[in-house]
Amino acid sequence: MAGGRRPAGLALGWGCCLLLCCAAASKLEISMPAVVEVEVGGTARIECNFYTPENASYTYIDWFYIDRSNKQVRLFHITASETVEDNTDYKNRVLLGQDKALSISAVTVQDARTFVCQVGAGSYGVGENSTELSVYKVPNNPEIKPSSGGISVHSPEIPEIAKCESKNSFPLPNITWHKNGEELHDQENQVVIKPTVTRESSGLYTVSSTLYAPVTRDDRLSQYHCTVHYWLQGQIRSLESQKVKVNIFYPVETLKLRVSPSSAPVKEGDNVTLVCEADGNPPPIFTFFKKNLDEWQDLSSLAEPNSGVLNLPEVNKSSSGTYKCQSLDLDDMTEKEEAVDLVVNYIEGVHVKMEPSSTVREGESVKLICDAHSPVSLQYQWRDEKGKKLVEGSQLFLNNLTFETSNTFSCKVMAPSVPGLEQSKKVSVAVEGKPRIVAISSPLYVRQDEVVNLTCKAIAFPRPTVHWSINGTAHEYMDNQHIASNLTVRVSHDLLQAGAMCRVSNKLGVSEKHIQLVDQKSTAESQGVIIVAIIVAILVVAVLGAVIYFLHKKGKIPCGRAGKQDITKPEARKDKIVVEVKSDKLSEEAGLLQGANGDKRAAADQSEKYIDLRN
Repeated sequence: MAGGRRPAGLALGWGCCLLLCCAAASKLEISMPAVVEVEVGGTARIECNFYTPENASYTYIDWFYIDRSNKQVRLFHITASETVEDNTDYKNRVLLGQDKALSISAVTVQDARTFVCQVGAGSYGVGENSTELSVYKVPNNPEIKPSSGGISVHSPEIPEIAKCESKNSFPLPNITWHKNGEELHDQENQVVIKPTVTRESSGLYTVSSTLYAPVTRDDRLSQYHCTVHYWLQGQIRSLESQKVKVNIFYPVETLKLRVSPSSAPVKEGDNVTLVCEADGNPPPIFTFFKKNLDEWQDLSSLAEPNSGVLNLPEVNKSSSGTYKCQSLDLDDMTEKEEAVDLVVNYIEGVHVKMEPSSTVREGESVKLICDAHSPVSLQYQWRDEKGKKLVEGSQLFLNNLTFETSNTFSCKVMAPSVPGLEQSKKVSVAVEGKPRIVAISSPLYVRQDEVVNLTCKAIAFPRPTVHWSINGTAHEYMDNQHIASNLTVRVSHDLLQAGAMCRVSNKLGVSEKHIQLVDQKSTAESQGVIIVAIIVAILVVAVLGAVIYFLHKKGKIPCGRAGKQDITKPEARKDKIVVEVKSDKLSEEAGLLQGANGDKRAAADQSEKYIDLRN
């Protein structure tokens, strides 16, 4: 039985399906999108697709829209032979496509309504369908404006934090608030959000929202922003504003007073700045004081206005002390104060003691002792007048002093623990002694009747006097222990003969030296005689050399020949050089050889003779 019922049921099912399909095929069908979304100002296209049984032709097509009173208003009537456009508000903004689709240009928010497509197909009846035209306008980016001025943490009412506004949107959007990224919600006596909606003449919406919330000191770092949310294509979209901070007024909790610069100890001559810092807002009013005995001296006139900075230029010992900064909070009129001790390191009372303290003579010794006062440990160093370091330590020993010894010494006092803190003290050591003449212009070559300068330089202390043995115009120049005297005189015959005497004296002795004057004329004559003698000697040597060369060429002096040549020293005078000459040509040589007295000698005596070349 079961097997028999199963085929019967299957046949029944197929039969029902066939009946439904036949019924659907015999009915007019119209297909349209449920919703069409378009942005304000754009063009909306609404399609109307229909199916007639057995591909029968349509009789007419009508387009309608539903007005505010929910009535249909026809836009187009379309038949096979003509298309009629009704006179409506959409005239000149609607068009029909070849596929009978409806296009609406320059869409406005008022176009957000229902559009109906109705099709008549004769015996198959009349069918219709509709599309909801959804118009949207993306809102402008939200603009946020924080509360002007400032918000006090002591405000008795919930203060306004900021305002947010977004313009030109459709449909109506909404605004949310966020603090440090977290969304804020209305809370009684805590957070209040007041929205405002404005419908513009264009039909677009402008929405704004005001946030009210209490603030604390920590909110000085908080960031607030707003977000506008709107619908688009069935989804919620959002736009965020920029993040802003709010100016929060809060009282001072911590007050600090520091010395700048703080990297090194303060020394005399430094420029010091006292900086008073407070963590309140708005910044409090600062007042500076310095403690003098039991009273506080107001230094506000020296401070930079409303800055909390007190400048102390070129501080000294008296600048040391206790300084105080006092703040007055303008929010709640409370006061706070902070003090700091300023220590100015210094060196004072630098002096040099000389032992013995009496006058020092040449050849004696002296000890220089340097001392100073400072709140820190000191080091000493001695240098000469050229800056050359002589010794480390507070004492300098000078032995066997002379005039030439550097008479100016410098004691340099330094504080190693305070970089740059140093002072110097110079001391002069005067060495006494009788004058010593160190330079004179002698000998001085002059001509009679000419004007010349005689110079005499000496070194001495105490200052000496210079006297000349002759009259003239004297000019003296003094440099420390050195004295120079220039005497301008006319050279006379007596001055040439006697010269001049320079005499330098002080209470410890006298020194004098003679200046010799030499006549340039007589010197020139003597030089002329010497020059003539030298020239004559040169000529004699030249003539003698020529004679010897001539004799050698004539063979009279057979140097290097086969003839006998012997140069020996005669026994009678070993200090004279003699030449022995032997030759067969006695007759020729007889006329050339002569004795010392100029007489000719016999040829027979010339066979062996000596010529003394030294005569």
